[in-house]
Amino acid sequence: MLMQELTELVLLFFIYAFLGWCIEVIGKLIQYHRFINRGFFTGPICPIYGVGAVLITVSNRLLAPLESGLGTTFVLSFLLCGVLEYLTSYFMEKQFHARWWDYSQKPMNLHGRVWIGNLVLFGLGGVLIIHGINPPLLTFLSRFTFAAQEYIAAALLLLFAADYVMTHFVMKLVKNGIEHSEADNTEAVNREIKLLLSDRNIFYRRFADAYPDVIYRTDRIKARMEEIRAETERIRAEAEQRMATQREQLANAVEPATMIKTGIIEKQRQLIDLLYQEEEATEEMKALRNQIAEDQARLDARPLQRLTSTSLYRNPHPQP
Repeated sequence: MLMQELTELVLLFFIYAFLGWCIEVIGKLIQYHRFINRGFFTGPICPIYGVGAVLITVSNRLLAPLESGLGTTFVLSFLLCGVLEYLTSYFMEKQFHARWWDYSQKPMNLHGRVWIGNLVLFGLGGVLIIHGINPPLLTFLSRFTFAAQEYIAAALLLLFAADYVMTHFVMKLVKNGIEHSEADNTEAVNREIKLLLSDRNIFYRRFADAYPDVIYRTDRIKARMEEIRAETERIRAEAEQRMATQREQLANAVEPATMIKTGIIEKQRQLIDLLYQEEEATEEMKALRNQIAEDQARLDARPLQRLTSTSLYRNPHPQP
């Protein structure tokens, strides 16, 4: 029973990996108006689609006794395929120093590896797989004997292994080319890789054409990107400083003189209060303070003239 289920999952993997390859080819045909054999493998297969479909199928079977609604399938597909795409992008970039797809310009993306549009499509695709494609597909597979399914799965696995060996040599050459490149931008590295593969056989040349949007991440490029980021940050900080200075200068230029004078008067009054000591004040100082208090009261009673009455405290320090 377990072997039968594993065989079934292997067949599902190859079927959906092929369908994923078809989707990729059609998408690039629309974008570039020419056939591009997508994927790392030479054959018509994109394993990430097959793995995603198998994950969705297995998780749905495990949760079927508890919940098997459309909403659950959508959420599971949304999360599982999102994590799968993110991890695939991350580890492939670490392994080969290249970003094979980049969603940095897309809305609601996570580090450019996944974005909300694809996640929604993953969710909808999972619903289509579990509730639309899998039932008739599994019924069709059940028409074959278990032995026939095993032979087909074994043959596909052998072809896949052979394709992997070829892909390993191609990727090893690409990785060495990236690591030894002296270029400091991804376009130059891309040209070097295409030139490196151009004199090889068709299997190598196919890979150079499979990923026209690849973004390479050599140490030299990373250092250059860090320099650009630091320079951009410095320019931004200087621009903000200039804007702050200009705003301050503008505020000082348009601030009414009467407001400045009023502020001076208020500070003079506060200074008098701090310096004045009742027990040490002379009669002349007390009389002058009382006069100032009376004038202040009259000024407070006439707010419209307060801003223009600036001569009351021109000499706040009386001579003893």
